[in-house]
Amino acid sequence: MYNFEFEQPSTVAEAVAALADEDAQALGGGQTLIPTLKQRLASPSKLVSLAGIAEMKGVSIADGVLTIGGGATHAEVAADACAPLAALAANIGDPAVRNRGTIGGSLANNDPAACYPSAMLALNATIVTNAREIAADDYFQGMFETALDEGEIITGVRINVPDGANYQKFEQPASRFALVGVFVAKTAEGVRVGVTGASEEGAFRWTEAEAALNGSFSADAVPAAPSADGMISDLHGTAAYRAHLVAVLTKRAVAAIG
Repeated sequence: MYNFEFEQPSTVAEAVAALADEDAQALGGGQTLIPTLKQRLASPSKLVSLAGIAEMKGVSIADGVLTIGGGATHAEVAADACAPLAALAANIGDPAVRNRGTIGGSLANNDPAACYPSAMLALNATIVTNAREIAADDYFQGMFETALDEGEIITGVRINVPDGANYQKFEQPASRFALVGVFVAKTAEGVRVGVTGASEEGAFRWTEAEAALNGSFSADAVPAAPSADGMISDLHGTAAYRAHLVAVLTKRAVAAIG
């Protein structure tokens, strides 16, 4: 580690002002940033903790709309969100990670194997920041890339509760990140399928499966595996293996929804 300034604002406005300083960086739960600092892969001159901002806390459901504060921990999402998203959050990392990591921090980091991005895409979520609202389809822009501007903070997430949804995760056992994860959501507007862990471009919607499932919502309607072109290939699995998993997990999610 090395010396840096540390600020803990109590409001979003104070946090935005602190982040305006050159080389300042926001700190959510620290589950990614702190290890990065320890390895000296990043060296911000100031850390701005978002942990004490009350307006970024809480999980609630009212009139069919799920609202999650950007500072809500995975454990809080697991306890209070709608069932499909709660189940996803309950299987992130281990208890220490779930009690420190936040949904806002995860979405801001946009790790290509994180679970939340697939759910945000499938649920057609709205990412709320201090400055604007961003549709999930516009928010995720590639591996570790998002639509966030410099100094912009995720203050919350808003989701219309689906008629049915399910998340299937084939996890890497050491990290518990998704080798591949598929979230299927069924709403009055149609079926959406979000995929994480598989593509070199990060989370994506499997539109071919969506089209098939909107015609016939059954596991048998799920197409053959998507193209392996652009899929991640590493020591944990080849591109073809990941493409195969996308189809398998989609079928399982559809069958679970029924």
